[in-house]
Amino acid sequence: MHEQHREVRPWRMIERRESRRIHVGTVPVGGGAPITVQSMTNTPTPDVRATIDQIRALEDAGADVVRVSCPDEDSTKAFKAIARAAQVPLVADIHFHYKRAIEAAEAGAACLRINPGNIGSMARVREVVQAAKDHGCSMRIGVNAGSLEKHLLEKYGEPCPEAMVESALEHARILEDLDFREYKISVKASDVFLTVAAYQALAEATDAPLHLGVTEAGGKRTGSVKSAIGMGNLLWAGIGDTIRVSLSADPVEEIKVGYDILKSLGLRTRGVNIIACPSCARQGFNVIETVQTLEERLAHISEPISLSIIGCVVNGPGEAMFTDLGFTGGGKGSGKMYVSGKPDHNVTNEEMIDHIVDMVEARAASLRAASEAAE
Repeated sequence: MHEQHREVRPWRMIERRESRRIHVGTVPVGGGAPITVQSMTNTPTPDVRATIDQIRALEDAGADVVRVSCPDEDSTKAFKAIARAAQVPLVADIHFHYKRAIEAAEAGAACLRINPGNIGSMARVREVVQAAKDHGCSMRIGVNAGSLEKHLLEKYGEPCPEAMVESALEHARILEDLDFREYKISVKASDVFLTVAAYQALAEATDAPLHLGVTEAGGKRTGSVKSAIGMGNLLWAGIGDTIRVSLSADPVEEIKVGYDILKSLGLRTRGVNIIACPSCARQGFNVIETVQTLEERLAHISEPISLSIIGCVVNGPGEAMFTDLGFTGGGKGSGKMYVSGKPDHNVTNEEMIDHIVDMVEARAASLRAASEAAE
């Protein structure tokens, strides 16, 4: 049964595509489970300390899953200590060499990112699948427009949605023939149009969970925009069970942008969602600096809280009606604080930031206590 995003406003409803559920370690993927956010380390994997430190930063940012590249034997040897230290499931990124996949499974990988057709004979694929079964690993079939098989490029002339889907289904068939169904699929491209079209076609062709991403999207700003356009279209249509934002930036930024995309569609609610005006001559305080400071000081909050920061009374009261907390600029160096949509008290501009942080932290503590009591 598919999950719907239940809303009293039907125009905000997203009906998720039906897919079967798999697990990446303890994290469910597909079958109506919450859409997970993941990133990938970029430290040398044999540098265990640096890799663990980066995983810890990603965990603090809210990563549900982290991928670690295992290109050589030194990496899979280090993977055991890395997996033991990680608090989230790890995906081992494998290309070509089947022994690395077996070693990663033995070392504690929760999932193997692999293309079965790229690692040699069926005997080798069978060994990898058996290792995955023995150690409780799932797999991700990762098709990339930039590395399609030669026979598909010859058949179609260039990377296209049909070629990418055919590649994905060929790899999936190999796993199915070996009685292995704990897999998800991705069909990524750096071109937004190609990415979206490939995923739309794949969503019709399989019930496997789908891992979304616009690959090699670019730097922090341009990559975030491309990812939001591509993945946003798919997620809005109900397609996608786990996502990765590929940025040429600190991997922590990938997690932040991933959550921002999901929050904008009401699909995840982790952390503080700040609604803020772009500011203009009417502003009663410096909106841009205030929002920047609040984003930094509230980054540690994981509880779902909405906060409106509006420079004047034109839209401020209206936006505050729909947020948990809100501040609207006024005159004479002070503004109005709103609580649960209603005007509550005045705060001076000088005290505003500390006061808002205190109120958000208090609300987060209350939500946390209620959650713990319910559990």
